[in-house]
Amino acid sequence: LSWAAHPAGTPGGTAVLLASGPGGELLWLDVGQRLGRAPWLRLAGRLALPPCKQRWLTCAALLPRDGLLCGDRRGSLLLFRCCSTPGTESPDPAACPDGTDCASETETSFLEQKETLPLEEPLSVLFGLHGKTGVTSVTCHGGYVYSTGRDGCYRQLRVRAGQLEVLRKRRPCKGLQWVEELRFPPGGDLLVLGFHGDSFVVWSSHAGEVLHRVPCGGGHRSWSYSGERAAEAFAYVKQGDVMLYRGARQPCEQHVLLPSLHGRHITCVRRLGAVSLPGRPAVDVFITGSEDTTARVLALDERSRGALPVTTLDDHISSVRALALAGPAQPRADGFSTLLFSAGGRAQIECYRLLLSGDPDAESTVACEVTHVASHRLDEYWDRVKNRHKLIKMDPETRYMSLSVVPVPDAEQLPPPCLFLAAACSDASVRVFGLLEAARQLVLVAESFHHQRCVLKVEAFLH
Repeated sequence: LSWAAHPAGTPGGTAVLLASGPGGELLWLDVGQRLGRAPWLRLAGRLALPPCKQRWLTCAALLPRDGLLCGDRRGSLLLFRCCSTPGTESPDPAACPDGTDCASETETSFLEQKETLPLEEPLSVLFGLHGKTGVTSVTCHGGYVYSTGRDGCYRQLRVRAGQLEVLRKRRPCKGLQWVEELRFPPGGDLLVLGFHGDSFVVWSSHAGEVLHRVPCGGGHRSWSYSGERAAEAFAYVKQGDVMLYRGARQPCEQHVLLPSLHGRHITCVRRLGAVSLPGRPAVDVFITGSEDTTARVLALDERSRGALPVTTLDDHISSVRALALAGPAQPRADGFSTLLFSAGGRAQIECYRLLLSGDPDAESTVACEVTHVASHRLDEYWDRVKNRHKLIKMDPETRYMSLSVVPVPDAEQLPPPCLFLAAACSDASVRVFGLLEAARQLVLVAESFHHQRCVLKVEAFLH
């Protein structure tokens, strides 16, 4: 069983109860209560989960306009159309006015109604998105959808034309194997709740550190967390007993004089563009890469002459050594859009679509929507190569030293939109990659080993 409440501001006091049955059948039940009467139950729809070995629901959330979002034990995300209308009254409020038992009649009508309802398939399916360990929570915040799973990651998605689209995947902190839930407290912080080994952990994305740690024994248990301003409480079941942990919120005594942009050496920087708000000067936006395996989007404040963080890209498993932009930024009504490539150690290239706009509520006055487009690693590419025994194996420790987007003067015979990216490599090669943004594919199309030493710089130009 799973509960799903209607979004805030929706009229009516009904809730949705979802019941998983045999054969992947999911029943949508509207539950409500009228003043002075017992709660009522109405069957609103029958939904079908995709075929798999573990075919039951783990979490659900009602989206403001796009229907019902579900997560199952197989790690899939499912989007169904809405089967009920908020504020629906009891189907027969005058039933049994004398208080007699109507259980048998209700059961009969319920079964008859179930047979008349069609079994609806999901509008959109992302099968096995969180692996085989299951989806733990789904929520909606700020117009985006967030899902967590026991694969140690949470994902940001959006619904476009009735289809789920993954924008990016993030791993909150090292060693957090089970991500159970996300909380969005006031102030713009993101709290990640999960289990690190045998402890329950509350991790702050804004501070980049663990706020609370409770040794509870691990994640195979029922638990609940309340993070009120005055005090925090964590209740859990351990060896058949209900345990309660309470702690008063301590004021932060750490005073940072000058926060660092990165944890290690900054290797590269690129200017993305400028964002302006009405009545305010334009804000320049930069991106930096570092040996701490992250790339950070920063807004330059001219008044304080400081750099304010906007967002962090942390998909790299090794250092970020090179950044490249695919041409000038594309202007929009509320900002601009640009295509970014980042590369570095372990022969890894990542591609993102960045949409930047003004946000007066943000500290940096800049909002950045990140869409992960594609990625490429030489070791994964080598695993898919046929007749590998006839070729010289690529070095998986190859480092990309420099990137350059190759201008194509005549691209009529290429599938639009198509971009080419040249990379200087530490294994004495220059590799050329092709990007198909619509298909979200980054493929290796050519390579040259003319150099016999590490290639430090590559630049493309027309003549």
